[in-house]
Amino acid sequence: MDNVIGLEIIEVVEQAAIASARWMGKGEKNTADQVAVEAMRERMNKIHMRGRIVIGEGERDEAPMLYIGEEVGICTQSDAKNFCDPEELVEIDIAVDPCEGTNLVAYGQNGSMAVLAISEKGGLLAAPDVYMKKLAAPAVAKNHVDINKSATENLKILSDCMERTIEELVVVVMDRPRHKDLINEIRQAGARVRLISDGDVSAAISCAFAGTNIHSLMGIGAAPEGVISAAAMRALGGHFQGQLIYDPAIVKTGLIGESKEDNMARLKEMGIEDPDKVYNAEELASGETVLFAACGITPGTLMEGVRFFPHGARTQSLVISSQSKTARFVDTVHMFGESKSLQLK
Repeated sequence: MDNVIGLEIIEVVEQAAIASARWMGKGEKNTADQVAVEAMRERMNKIHMRGRIVIGEGERDEAPMLYIGEEVGICTQSDAKNFCDPEELVEIDIAVDPCEGTNLVAYGQNGSMAVLAISEKGGLLAAPDVYMKKLAAPAVAKNHVDINKSATENLKILSDCMERTIEELVVVVMDRPRHKDLINEIRQAGARVRLISDGDVSAAISCAFAGTNIHSLMGIGAAPEGVISAAAMRALGGHFQGQLIYDPAIVKTGLIGESKEDNMARLKEMGIEDPDKVYNAEELASGETVLFAACGITPGTLMEGVRFFPHGARTQSLVISSQSKTARFVDTVHMFGESKSLQLK
């Protein structure tokens, strides 16, 4: 799977990023998301694969494409026999977020990207559109920090594992009212806090790379993005744990409904018997082969955003593979029509 579609999934996220970047700073978050969805789906449907969306658009963003259960790839089309033999291809599960951080794009802020993860059928947890308590940390702290421990305890463990003082650690937390106590505890422990408004996939992955000055992600964010983060962290060897949060009183938002009981019933319908289970990266992304791809829409910690020049654009992407055990940063110049010059910076 890695060798067959690795390059093509780069183009999938690149096309989504370019489409969304054209709406950067225009205050139209829904449009920025819609065009990314359309571009991602269009390119995905040209790949020789039998793909199925297990995490996608639809519930929160109310998008009509790339919804959970949708089949994608040229070999899922009605005339597939003209292009390939679907029975010869491995079925693939796909988790997508064509515009991770729609508000970031709309207001011209850093950290938005087009992102996806793929694995064999059944290889990605079909996370419902609820929330997830998350803990991400570098590989050196894997299986040492624990989501059931307090932030203070985990910071001490992380400090020991990384051979840094707690005061040197930076923890990313989403800037939400539900995190008031968590933020206070982290600060009282001596660590520094970087608050973000959106886009915790990038924050989670950044923990696995030295030099990003991000050492941990803590707090509650969206569950689907948690599975995508886990796919990348599994391939990178980093620490990631997630626990579904289905109680609106904890999340302090109406985005997941008003009833804890209704959400529990919904989880059971999706096959989740233990809603309080703590998942590690290997459980959230359990497939034999896991691929992750992202392309920066706006500038971020790991990647530059899309940069346009006359008759072209330049993108920077990240592709992570559990099979080849690689993390590739891909710099691409896209030529629209007849370019008289190619922009290098």
